[in-house]
Amino acid sequence: MTNYDRELLKGSTEGLVLSVISNGPTYGYELIRELEARSNGYFHFREGTLYPALHKMEKEGLIEGKWQTLPGGQERRYYYITPLGADMLSRRRSVWSEFSAAVRSVLNAKTA
Repeated sequence: MTNYDRELLKGSTEGLVLSVISNGPTYGYELIRELEARSNGYFHFREGTLYPALHKMEKEGLIEGKWQTLPGGQERRYYYITPLGADMLSRRRSVWSEFSAAVRSVLNAKTA
């Protein structure tokens, strides 16, 4: 991944994470796997990238983390999208749709 790709990802992380969590409660490792699967292997998040983003989003009220005890006694923190997070996701999807359409228009424009 180039530096340019990393910068694009950094600006998109919040929307990507919110999108996955909007489908239901998700824990960190599951989130990493789901982002990779949905992107056909393009996104390879590391825990050192994901968890700070999750903590920031939780602090901003976009998601809520809750500890759950699994049948084997192991505890796992699941993340839930909040109404504020759902609102933000809706806005991000709208902005991304407009932005990506504009980029496609420029990249695919034929010169005279």
